[in-house]
Amino acid sequence: MYNIKLLNKIAACGTSVFEEGAYNVGENVENPDAIMVRSASMHEMEFGKELLAIARAGAGVNNIPIDRCSENGIVVFNTPGANANAVKELAVAALLLASRKIVDGVNWVSTLKGSEDVAKAVEKGKSAFVGPEIAGKTLGIIGLGAIGAQLANVATHLGMKVYGYDPYITVDSAWTLSKSVIRAKTLAAIYENCDYISIHVPSTPDTKGMINETSISCMKDGVRILNLARADLVNADAIKKALADGKVASYVTDFPTEEIVGVDGIVAIPHLGASTPESEDNCAVMAARELKDFIESGNIKNSVNFPEAVIPHTGDARLCIFHKNVPSMVAQISTILSEAKINIENMVNCSKKDNAYTLIEVNGELPEEAVRKIESLENITRVRVIK
Repeated sequence: MYNIKLLNKIAACGTSVFEEGAYNVGENVENPDAIMVRSASMHEMEFGKELLAIARAGAGVNNIPIDRCSENGIVVFNTPGANANAVKELAVAALLLASRKIVDGVNWVSTLKGSEDVAKAVEKGKSAFVGPEIAGKTLGIIGLGAIGAQLANVATHLGMKVYGYDPYITVDSAWTLSKSVIRAKTLAAIYENCDYISIHVPSTPDTKGMINETSISCMKDGVRILNLARADLVNADAIKKALADGKVASYVTDFPTEEIVGVDGIVAIPHLGASTPESEDNCAVMAARELKDFIESGNIKNSVNFPEAVIPHTGDARLCIFHKNVPSMVAQISTILSEAKINIENMVNCSKKDNAYTLIEVNGELPEEAVRKIESLENITRVRVIK
């Protein structure tokens, strides 16, 4: 029986993926083979030797110690696209919030409670909250993954001219894009041409602080910026200065921080991007299926630290070998199996940066001695046998 520990409340439609009798699933599970998590921080957690994988029911994995997991052959999964529709819908709302001063207006109306003639006061004061329509304006989208691509398509239907920038766009995402979306070959094309800019990229060393004093200076005067991706993509001091100077008309973010709460021109949403029952269900089911497939067959899909590797499990046993991405590893592994007279039925070897994964399907008996020899090879991180 496999132990699955839940660090947060996970939708029942997700945990029901694990069959009773084969899996022990719960928050109080000890010595887990796998962990399912949403927002709980795992950086201070100690991991047992039996831990095989962690599945984040969501896209971001900042709460998981990725490097430590990689060093121990622990696969970290996420669920890209499972919450895309929810975030896309919030991004559409953010476009309107950035334009029409809706939040300021609603807050002002609440101060009229107890007034004798609210309607008259509203007609007199509403001019303070005038804002432009989005139809006919230009939207620049940085990152055309599942969320960015959906937002691009919706924006075209709302009458906006849309530029999209993503040097790493996948074929699948490209196929979903409307033909009217203009390809921006550089970030400069986004900054120089767009009235609205929406950011949909992960937080990495290359993207942290990408919206800063320098990039803002390249933007159109009165630009409106949306950030429903990660807080640290936008430099707080730079955005506050740009708002005060009038360079930026408004900033809408789903990631409030101490630096930006209560600042004029900033609409801070309390991280509601994926906070829909549909999104939570989608993420839970996707995360559970990823874990189950990996536990039972060694297949890896949607991992942030190891490469995708999927082959059908049709043989008698399979070897799941985690190792460093260095030359001759496959040759050394194959030699050991050949000397043990083990026939390889199917094999896939893939790498992701410094980490590599070799999945081997074999027929016949798999001697423990051969497994031990593979484990003893230099640059081997972990070896697991599935029968």
